[in-house]
Amino acid sequence: LCLGLIFLSGFFRMKNKNYIISKSHKELLIPYKPCRAKTNVMFLKTHKTASSTVLNIMFRFAERYNLTVALPADQLVHLGYPKTFLAHFVEEFEAIGQNYNIMCNHLRFNPSEVKKVMAANTFYFSILRNPIRLLESSYVYYKDNVPAFRISKDVNEFLASPMKYYHLADYKKNMYARNIMWFDFGYDNNAEDNKKYIQAVLKEIEQNFHLILISDYFDESMILLKHTLCWDLDDVIYFKLNSRSQDTVQTLTPESEEQIKVWCSLDWKLYLHFNQSFWRRIEETIGLKELEKEVNHLRTRQKELMETCLSDQEAVGKDDIKNKAFLPFQSGDANILGYNLKQDLDNMTLRTCQKMVMPELQYTSYLYTVQHPHKKRKILPLPWTSFQKT
Repeated sequence: LCLGLIFLSGFFRMKNKNYIISKSHKELLIPYKPCRAKTNVMFLKTHKTASSTVLNIMFRFAERYNLTVALPADQLVHLGYPKTFLAHFVEEFEAIGQNYNIMCNHLRFNPSEVKKVMAANTFYFSILRNPIRLLESSYVYYKDNVPAFRISKDVNEFLASPMKYYHLADYKKNMYARNIMWFDFGYDNNAEDNKKYIQAVLKEIEQNFHLILISDYFDESMILLKHTLCWDLDDVIYFKLNSRSQDTVQTLTPESEEQIKVWCSLDWKLYLHFNQSFWRRIEETIGLKELEKEVNHLRTRQKELMETCLSDQEAVGKDDIKNKAFLPFQSGDANILGYNLKQDLDNMTLRTCQKMVMPELQYTSYLYTVQHPHKKRKILPLPWTSFQKT
C-alpha cells in the first residue's frame, strides 16, 4: 500500500498529506482521497466583481503550468464583448481548435461557442457581487461611457428616476447601468421580472457552471476555489487589482439601495440564489471551522508576499505609481489603484512580484506576445515595458 501511495503521489496532488490512522484491530493506513489539479478552466469574467483579481490568478496559474490561454484575437482586449461570444474571437482558434486550457477574458457567455474552444472536461466558474455595491461601482467607473450615467449628477440622482436617463434604444451602451451580471451570463438585462423565466435562467446557469463564487466574501471564495480545483494555496494568493480609492466611492441613500433591488431585480435574484448555494457548498465540502482556518492562512501568506514585494505595503493612487508600466487603466471618475515594487529584489522574486501586480490589459498583452510572438503586439492605452517570462 505504501509503495502504491508513493507511485500515486507522482500523478496526484494530495489535498492533505496527513493520513487518518484507523484504530481498528487491523490498524489500516487510509489516505485522504487524492485529486488531480484541474487545468482546463473557463472563468466567466463578470464586470465590477473583483474579476480582474481572479483573472490575474488565472494568468499566473497558466504560466506556472505552461498552459494555453484563449486570448482575444488581433488588437482586441476582450473576447468580443459586448457581442455574444463566438469562437473566432479567440486568437488562432482555427489552428489550435479545442486545445485551450484557460479562458478568462471578458466575454458575453455563449455556451455552444465556448465549447468549441474549451475541452469537454473543462471546469466552468464565475463570480457575482451584491448588486447594491456593484451598481455604485459601475456608476463611478463608467460615468463617462454610459449614456444613462453621463447626464445625471450622481448615483442617487440616477436611481431616484432611472428611466429618465435610461433609454432602451441605447441598451448596447447602457448594459452597465442595469442587470450587468445577467447580461454577462448571456441573457437580456431588460427582460421582464417573471418568476418562471428567472427560475429557468437560474437552472440553466447551474447546468452550465460548476461553481459560482461571491466577491463580497472574496477570501472565502478563493479557499472554496482552491479546494474545488485541487490547487495549492499559492495558486490563489492575490493582491487586489483594479480597485479604486475610497474617496471616489459615492454614498448610497437607503432609498437608493432599495431602488437597486427593484431596478436591477434580475441581478438581485441571481445574487440571492447563488449566495445561498455558495454557503451551502462551503458547509458541505469544507465546513465553517476549517474555512476560517484556511482564510487565516491565506491572509498570512498574502501579508508575507506584500512585505516581500511592495515598497508601500499597500495599493497607492494613480499619481503615486512610480513605474507607469504598472499603471492600471483609468476610467470615469474612479481613481484606480496600483502598486510600487521594492527596488532591491532578486530576479526571480522580482518576476513573481511583477506578475502579482500586473494590471489586466498589460498581462493580456504580455501573454499574447508570449503565445503568439509572430503576431502584431497589442496596442495598450498606455506605454509599458516588456516583462521577462518566468
